[in-house]
Amino acid sequence: MKYLMFVCTDTEPDPDTATHPDVETWVADNDANGRRLDGSVLGPADSATTVRVRGGELLVSDGPFAETKELIVGFDLLECADLDEAIEVARAHPMAYAGRLELRPLVDLPGSA
Repeated sequence: MKYLMFVCTDTEPDPDTATHPDVETWVADNDANGRRLDGSVLGPADSATTVRVRGGELLVSDGPFAETKELIVGFDLLECADLDEAIEVARAHPMAYAGRLELRPLVDLPGSA
């Protein structure tokens, strides 16, 4: 099953940085065993563009889509047997300590290949 893992900042990171895993090791390990299919760091929040259509009118605005102190700063696409495995993969990511990780299963839409 595929999961999109949003990598987010957090206003209350774990202060014990000695226990934080190394991100390069996490990427290498999960790439090697096929659990990480893709991933990237995102550009800064102030480079975001939000697109909406309301009443048939295109509305384009600069900046992030939400007014919040927590921001999505990256993502990883995971291939795991189930949610339990995805949680274990996320648990070993450095941002589980310094930020937060949100896991969402990818859903196959009807008619998609």
